Amino acid sequence: MAVKPYPLQFRSEMKERVWGGRALAQFGLELPEGRIGEGWMIGDHPNGTTKVVNGELAGRGLDEIRTQFGREWFGSKGFSEKNGRFPLLIKLLDCDDDLSVQVHPNDRYERLPKGELGKTEMWYVLDARPGAKIIYGLKPGVTRQTLEQAIRDGRIMDCLQEVPVEAGDSFYIPAGTVHALCSGVLVAEIQQNSDTTYRLYDYNRPGLDGKPRELHIEDSLNVIAYEGAGATRMKTHLSGPNEWLTLAESPYFITQKGRVDGEWKLATSAESFTILIVCDGSGSIVWDGGRLETKAGQCFLLPATLGEYALTGGMTVLRSWAP
Repeated sequence: MAVKPYPLQFRSEMKERVWGGRALAQFGLELPEGRIGEGWMIGDHPNGTTKVVNGELAGRGLDEIRTQFGREWFGSKGFSEKNGRFPLLIKLLDCDDDLSVQVHPNDRYERLPKGELGKTEMWYVLDARPGAKIIYGLKPGVTRQTLEQAIRDGRIMDCLQEVPVEAGDSFYIPAGTVHALCSGVLVAEIQQNSDTTYRLYDYNRPGLDGKPRELHIEDSLNVIAYEGAGATRMKTHLSGPNEWLTLAESPYFITQKGRVDGEWKLATSAESFTILIVCDGSGSIVWDGGRLETKAGQCFLLPATLGEYALTGGMTVLRSWAP
């Protein structure tokens, strides 16, 4: 039976992390017990596949929809060429404590697990406590040799750049960039569909099982872009409503920010799906045949064949697609 395209909303998959908290509950999300660090909002990965909660496809996983509707719904660029899966993974992260100092490989790294992608990503800061910061790149002049020696000497933090953050900041993090979110930060993350992280340092703390978490020093040293990978950051003040500000452009995704005020008429492209993340406020998505109410913390996947739609109300949104 043919299904007319409509915006898909998914039940998030919650992941307990040693650095997580309970802040994602503010979005009305159902949190299991424990320190919940990650909400996988739109996912098609062996470690987490989200299921639709609205419309005719309710109960179906993103992997099932990908298999059934293929390029008709996801567009000509809506698949990973390496493994055939949906190319992006969308998360909300609650950092009640510091994350490990880490780095991600690119698609070409020979020691990637079979079928796994590299991981280029971006963060948009939804909220931040006063004085919050992140680790974002190496200090100028740090080489593999100097970093390796610093790790042996127990002074890796001397090699890392710390950056203060506040709500509305945006960070583009290409594969090869050393980074870490720190305590007191709540972010939306758009990334390649990958779950591969190499840890350089984890503050000598126990994991959820009480044992030290594994470090991946050799892999990390191998994949770091010591001369820089093209990481960029920006404040994201908007000049006015119903206009897009580009936050990140990569080979894997383009992400823009906009402020909806009233009605904003838009359209999808046949080449790619569109992902919408509501950062604050509320409103609706209106399309031929339906209307879906929206609020902060919700994420939606719009099929490439949806065509014309409108955003209404008063809300800040992120829009992402595969270029």
